[in-house]
Amino acid sequence: MADANESVLSGVEKQPAGNTGRGPFLVVGLGNPGLEYLWTPHNAGFMAIDRIAQQEGVVVQNRRSRAITAACRIAGRPVILAKPETYMNLSGVAVAALLRELEVDPAKDLLVIYDELDLALGTFKIRERGSAAGHNGARSVSSALGGDEWLRLRIGVGPSLPPEAIAAGGKRPGRDYLLSPMGKRDLTVLNEVLDRVSTAVGRILSDGPAAAMNEFNRRD
Repeated sequence: MADANESVLSGVEKQPAGNTGRGPFLVVGLGNPGLEYLWTPHNAGFMAIDRIAQQEGVVVQNRRSRAITAACRIAGRPVILAKPETYMNLSGVAVAALLRELEVDPAKDLLVIYDELDLALGTFKIRERGSAAGHNGARSVSSALGGDEWLRLRIGVGPSLPPEAIAAGGKRPGRDYLLSPMGKRDLTVLNEVLDRVSTAVGRILSDGPAAAMNEFNRRD
């Protein structure tokens, strides 16, 4: 499989994107490397990349620009899937390195996928720009790119607080929750979301961000 991935990667870099003449579209999922972080909420971006790769029949295992990557074609576009190995707080280092190496325009051909504590588990949102809202990985990407004008897909990982907890002034969980393994029930919910995220990425590639937002940014 490694040889096949390398072959696809070579083709992605050398072939034009359909009739556009543009290079590859870069899809980066944010997370932390290491088995201890594998099934944590903070690694929803990594899980999304793995799901897209699985559905496209490739394996994310090629190392380049401080990330592990795979190459495929989605909606006729050459696509590089990437998971930074710099850990969450330095995600922008890997993103910037990939953009330079692949000569990708971040305003047109970059999508970053990451977890969002302010969105409920079972939901996700696509935005063309916006603040990091306390997310260290997103803050690192914005710092590396010099602004917030980049396309992002935020996967909700926020647990639903019971009414009694809200009435008691309950607050959203923080670092401990994000870096703790998810339970079976929550993983089941997230598993279904990842399929929809993969579909949404395909829609972004085929019809553009606006069409994808119109379809997927609906309230549950």
